[in-house]
Amino acid sequence: MKVKDCYNFEDFRKLAKSKLPDPIFHYIDGGADDEATLKRNTNAFDDCDLVPSILTSVGEPDLKTEIFGRKIDMPIFLSPTAMQSLYHPDGDKASARAAEKFNTMYSMSTMASFSIEEIANVSSGPKLFQLYIHKDKSFTDDLIDRCRRANFDGLCLTVDTLVAGNRERDHRTGFTTPPKFTLESLMSFAMRPQWVLNYLTNKKFELANIKHKTDKGTNIAKSVIDYINEQYDPKMNWSDAEYCIKKWNGPFALKGVMSVEDAKRAVDIGCTAIMISNHGGRQLDGSRSPFDQVKAIADAVGDKLEIILDGGVRRGTHVLKALAAGAKACSFGKAFLFSLGAGGQVGVERLLHNMQAEIRRNMILMGCKNLSELNQDKIIYRR
Repeated sequence: MKVKDCYNFEDFRKLAKSKLPDPIFHYIDGGADDEATLKRNTNAFDDCDLVPSILTSVGEPDLKTEIFGRKIDMPIFLSPTAMQSLYHPDGDKASARAAEKFNTMYSMSTMASFSIEEIANVSSGPKLFQLYIHKDKSFTDDLIDRCRRANFDGLCLTVDTLVAGNRERDHRTGFTTPPKFTLESLMSFAMRPQWVLNYLTNKKFELANIKHKTDKGTNIAKSVIDYINEQYDPKMNWSDAEYCIKKWNGPFALKGVMSVEDAKRAVDIGCTAIMISNHGGRQLDGSRSPFDQVKAIADAVGDKLEIILDGGVRRGTHVLKALAAGAKACSFGKAFLFSLGAGGQVGVERLLHNMQAEIRRNMILMGCKNLSELNQDKIIYRR
């Protein structure tokens, strides 16, 4: 199979699995504990049905929307994800360039493989930066200041990772950053010689945005879970979020909001957006799916800030259902990471092309000329 033969999520997942060593593949693919929430994130979309309108003279539907002060050409964008150079040597650069080509948002993680400045130099497209609050608060100030100088459009603060979730697949595969060639994983790496060659001959693995602050996770073999538990501040609170909002003084989201009350409080402290997310089912297993919460949160605060659904999106119809329930846009992580692992920038472009085509086609089939016509009348819940 080649990238050009990939038509859906499972195609990209299958191709990525053939190219990535097991520890790397399962780091993308897995979730926390029994992975019930991981599965629920996508299955939740099956609990409602779309209701099309007929004879509406749609013509060419308008897929554009605006988030974080930037107009984007379709209502889906790339979630912030860490360490993308593990999946392809070009990592975040490939993702940012692909997003720019489709004029949609690229999101950068604090734990990215390339620096804020490097990405700013390769892409002038819409860009969002994701913060984590470290125990050393100077990290936060430094990252915000650098994003401002690099002309990022917005920031989001991830609030659901006070400690790392119990990702048992990573325990079994021995996943670490940087990867260690252990006896358990040696066969898997040996079966993926192109990945090993790329890893050994390209830029040395590093957490580029914080390498000048700490060597944790950069110069020593350290698991992701150990890094999170050692470096992230488990005492993070609403005051920390409000501090970041005021220091940034621009479009700002909390990522990881799952309750109506927290969404209301996000409005109160000055957020311009929230990302309804459970970290891709990688943190609290047994939690609600983002889609399950969209309608209630939109009913409560949908006129006060931008609502972004993050998690479980596999199809264009999932995006349409999320928007009909009250979201303004969606973001996804696993899908584009598999496409990145499958083919680098070309893979991500193929995925975005497929999603754009699905959204356009299904907008026409729904009888909707623009995204504002996707409202709660367009879906019926089965329960």
